[in-house]
Amino acid sequence: MPQPLQALPLEELRRRRSVKWRAYPEDVLPLFVAETDFPLAPAVHDVLAEAVARGDTGYTPSDPGIRAAYAGFAARRFGWDVDARRIRSTGDVMMGVVELLRRLTRPGDRVVVTPPVYPPFFDCVAEAGAETVSVPLVGLDDAPALDLAGIERAFAAGARALLLCNPHNPTGTVHAQTVLRELADIAHRHGAVVISDEIHAPLAGRDFTPFLSASEIAARVGYAVTSASKAFNLAGLKCALIITADDATTAVVSSLPDEVEWRTGLFGALAGTAAFSPASDEWLDRLRAAITANHALLADLLADRIPGARFRIPDAGYLAWVDLSALGWGDDPATRILREGRVALHHGPRFGPGGEGHVRINVGCAPEVLTEAVRRIEVLVR
Repeated sequence: MPQPLQALPLEELRRRRSVKWRAYPEDVLPLFVAETDFPLAPAVHDVLAEAVARGDTGYTPSDPGIRAAYAGFAARRFGWDVDARRIRSTGDVMMGVVELLRRLTRPGDRVVVTPPVYPPFFDCVAEAGAETVSVPLVGLDDAPALDLAGIERAFAAGARALLLCNPHNPTGTVHAQTVLRELADIAHRHGAVVISDEIHAPLAGRDFTPFLSASEIAARVGYAVTSASKAFNLAGLKCALIITADDATTAVVSSLPDEVEWRTGLFGALAGTAAFSPASDEWLDRLRAAITANHALLADLLADRIPGARFRIPDAGYLAWVDLSALGWGDDPATRILREGRVALHHGPRFGPGGEGHVRINVGCAPEVLTEAVRRIEVLVR
């Protein structure tokens, strides 16, 4: 097991200007948004520092190197053979999702989402002019999974697309290859498409199956959108990748307006290239070790200090989906925890059906911070 990364001290983190450290007063512990508290990967730090020193702050070229870098990363980490020529960049994952939906659906078309799920999914469907159809996950208490029968019913009723979260946010579920194959077959039977948000995939292990690699059918019906931003804490630099694996889907992405690609930030492309390079593999392994340790710590803390809390250690990622319904604090316990405990967690109901009574906790922090956050919640319980 690699040596876990060490988070930066709180006094240094509070000098950051990102939303995690500016949304609330200094007495609040922020564990809500998907930012992490670790130092940048050295290769990422160096390429950004060099760019600043050169004043290299202009427009992003059409191929800044990130396509080949990601193809190499996918081969090393997932055993996935990606054709770099089938990769196009844009500003962020949700921007890519909206542009794909605009091209693949018509106004008023229905798009399946699988709550509880990343809240911007609902907004992006609306932005594209479509309507959401919720097919909630099943087995939320023990083994969250896609409701394939429910998805087939939604497609049979006319839904044209599905937004897949792989790994799933907030449950951290890594969908099995067999499940993804069946999902692809269902979509193909009904002439639908699958857009797979794989932004948390760099935090997964070799058991992760990219949707486009699940089967030949998946390659034909699917689009993947991913980024280094969540794993490497680069959200503010604006770079995501749209990936295809079939001539027809590649033609769709190639037909998107040039402006979609112009939205790619140069610093995002430079940092993403460094993040996906072999030079950052050790850092990423150490990050995953820190996250694994923190998930185990959280499980122990909740079992010891918060009676009735239900938490399943996720398959991937640094987000913890915790059921606090037993505390009797209503549908949105994060509201009381912030108001009285001065800990900011993400609000479960915002993730759609199945989010009631839940909170999402970001464990990408120091163990001491996580421990103090649970201690503050424990005080409210007692």
